[in-house]
Amino acid sequence: MASYESEQKHEDQEHENEDQEEEVDGEEEEPDKTYMDISELETMKISSTDIKKLKDANFFTVESIAYTPKKQLGEIKGISDNKVEKIQEAAYKLLSQNMTFCTASDYYQKREGIIKITTGSTKLDDLLGGGIETGSITEIFGEFRTGKTQICHMLCVTCQFPVSSGGAEGCALYIDTEGTFRPKRVAQMAERFGMDSNDLLDNISFARAYSSDHQMKLLQEAASMMTTSHYSLVIVDSATALFRSEYVGRAELAERQQVLGKFLRQLLQLCDIFGVAVVITNQVVSDPSGMAMFGPSTKPIGGNIIAHASTTRISLRKGSKSTRIAKIFDSPNLPEDECQFTISNEGIVDE
Repeated sequence: MASYESEQKHEDQEHENEDQEEEVDGEEEEPDKTYMDISELETMKISSTDIKKLKDANFFTVESIAYTPKKQLGEIKGISDNKVEKIQEAAYKLLSQNMTFCTASDYYQKREGIIKITTGSTKLDDLLGGGIETGSITEIFGEFRTGKTQICHMLCVTCQFPVSSGGAEGCALYIDTEGTFRPKRVAQMAERFGMDSNDLLDNISFARAYSSDHQMKLLQEAASMMTTSHYSLVIVDSATALFRSEYVGRAELAERQQVLGKFLRQLLQLCDIFGVAVVITNQVVSDPSGMAMFGPSTKPIGGNIIAHASTTRISLRKGSKSTRIAKIFDSPNLPEDECQFTISNEGIVDE
């Protein structure tokens, strides 16, 4: 009898130890990094002093060094042209596997790991091939009150879901240029899924941009934040409003497009380096061209600069009452199609 009790006690202790190990493993589990910290350059004999200068210039990853033109790196104070050559060559070597050719099969396998973030509407998710794609820029444009900001609010909720539930298990970063972000609305949407609104809002980093220069600076700050916390979503609502108001008339159009292009290039770098989903909203302008009679009378602003930077472009228009119609305007892999969804107190839902 004593022997049986001793064996039973021993088995119970083993089960308890296994449970403790599982809990510890769960606590230690972190998402794999998609980037290489800039401190790795020290292994390639780049001095800590030069690395500090790079950080002061808002370069925090090896990828950001490799992806930036030498001309721009040469503008960093205290970094000579010879050092730029040496630093970028070191970055190329550290990223040798990502800086050369691979087979289409390998790239196909890599893209199979891309996560799609649900919009809350099954029909809209189906239109997007599963949801908002991580690692690329999705542009949403339309007239006022078509639901652009509402979708952005909804994504701040769903990006925090587990991957198995249509999320990406990461925080959201929200840059607001028009003063339309409402935390209370986000909390209202969270109630639909029984989520704790306080925890959810703590996982959203928010900033209001007051000028195009400030908007650019916030992106640089975002790159620094992403090296310390796991983000899965970046929203800029709207990406073009400040540029449009500050660069007025044809005389400043070329300069506006140049600065806007630089901003979009920084967004693309966030996609490539950190694997986040970037969602930008865009305004529309009347289309006075003769072709307008055969199609929409409005077009998204930003011209080819926005068009080439965005992977997927979605146009929104009003339907009856609270119904909205989303259409694939441009995509490399999605057919031109449309669907209807509804904006309710619970957020983005099916009709």
